[in-house]
This record gives sequence, structure tokens and C-alpha cells, in this order.
Amino acid sequence: MTTQHERDEIAIEEHIGRIAEGIRARDIEALRPLYAEDVVSFDVEPPLQHVGVDAKLANWTRVFTVFQEVDYEVRDLILTVGDEVAFGRCFGRLHGTLANGTKTEGMWVRATICLQKRDGAWTIVHDQASVPFDVVSGKGVADLQP
Repeated sequence: MTTQHERDEIAIEEHIGRIAEGIRARDIEALRPLYAEDVVSFDVEPPLQHVGVDAKLANWTRVFTVFQEVDYEVRDLILTVGDEVAFGRCFGRLHGTLANGTKTEGMWVRATICLQKRDGAWTIVHDQASVPFDVVSGKGVADLQP
């Protein structure tokens, strides 16, 4: 018999998996219910924060204009789950075929995903994607592998 904690972990893993499925399908409306209406996202693109589900989905829409075919990979997901809040950390990578036909392996980013249980279901209330940078040059380091 599984505990509530185990059921929550499974539900969150599936929730995060649906992000990758929605991206592969290029389906904005499949992504919408995964995020809270008031989600705050610290994404790799400016500005410093994107507030609200429409702003978050605008980032994914931009991805769909850059990629002809896109895949999203999540690696090394670690979850910490409480009764009402949870967070995960992992590495994520967008890759595929760009709009101009060029294949790209993309780059790995560090990701943090914060979730809250609202009305009995988990939803993403905050996420952050970041790229390591070289302190001396101030430039991002995009060729690292997990």
C-alpha cells in the first residue's frame, strides 16, 4: 500500500513529465494547466521574471517559433515533498531541429521547480532555469554536461 507521500511524489513526477510531453507536441494548451495562474518564472530569457501563466506560456511559444521539431529532456530529478508544498531540482535540455532545418543538441540548464497543492492537485507556482557563467568573462557556459 502506498502512502500519501509516495502518491504525491508520483503525481509530481508525472506533472513534470507532462511538461516534456506538451513541449514535444508543441501544445501550449496542454502546458497551461500545469502552471498556477499566478506562477512566477525566472527563465533564461529577459526580463528577470515572468509573472503569470500567460507570460510563462509566451516563453514556450517563442521556443515553438525557434524549433521546427523540439524535444525536452529532464535528467536527475530530485524531489522534496511536503504536505502542501514541494520542490524539485534537475537538469533540463531543449534540443531538436531549428526552424531553418539545423539540428541542435541544445544546452543543459539547471532547473528548480516549486509546486503547491491547491484544491488537492499539484501546480507549479515558481520555476527557475539558469545557465552557469564564467565570473571573469561574464559569459554563460553552455557546453557543460550533467
